[in-house]
Amino acid sequence: MIEAIVFDMDGILFDTERLTISQWGKVCKAMGCPDVTRYSSEFMGLNRVAHRQYCAQKFGEQFPYDESLNRARRAVAEYIAQNGVPVKPGLFELLDYLKERRLPVAAATSTQRSTVLNFFENAGILGYFHEIICGDMVEHSKPDPEIYLKATAALKKQPENCIALEDSPNGIRSAYNAGMKTVMVPDMVAPSPELDGMLFACVPALNHVIPLIEAENGGNFGK
Repeated sequence: MIEAIVFDMDGILFDTERLTISQWGKVCKAMGCPDVTRYSSEFMGLNRVAHRQYCAQKFGEQFPYDESLNRARRAVAEYIAQNGVPVKPGLFELLDYLKERRLPVAAATSTQRSTVLNFFENAGILGYFHEIICGDMVEHSKPDPEIYLKATAALKKQPENCIALEDSPNGIRSAYNAGMKTVMVPDMVAPSPELDGMLFACVPALNHVIPLIEAENGGNFGK
């Protein structure tokens, strides 16, 4: 029985993962820094503390982490101010379905809360979510399960009865380690044999999650 759904944000709700990494790569190139885009699959899903530590270990303590990433985020903010948050295919179809079926919805994202709320309001989806757990609300970054355990606890649901929607290896490991039914919606990283073993399912777009829920729950909604 599926009792709740927990979404990652970047690469799942919004097509912002690709946008941020692309802008960061451009900034780093202009600053004469290493090509961070080559390692995106390794750091996707990390919160800011873990992300900074990763870059220091990979590129050295002299790497201008804050300056380069802040420049990239300003470029992303300018893009979104002009064009809106780019939502992923099938998002509103799935959110409307979950609302109609009265299934609780949460977000578990490594992004800091101020950015998350800005994106949610911009996209018009804030009202769909019962709980939002962000990277600056937990001690341990993905792939640690803390953020998903906190999200399911906030919804008052057992992890094994919840679907987690993820696109990154770190996020998939986090949800799997939390004991959730982990569904991958690939974005920038393709499934691998290691990830396949952690997945409840892999679907091409968010609206393809609906048949999974129907198969698990049938007509047993709102009971």
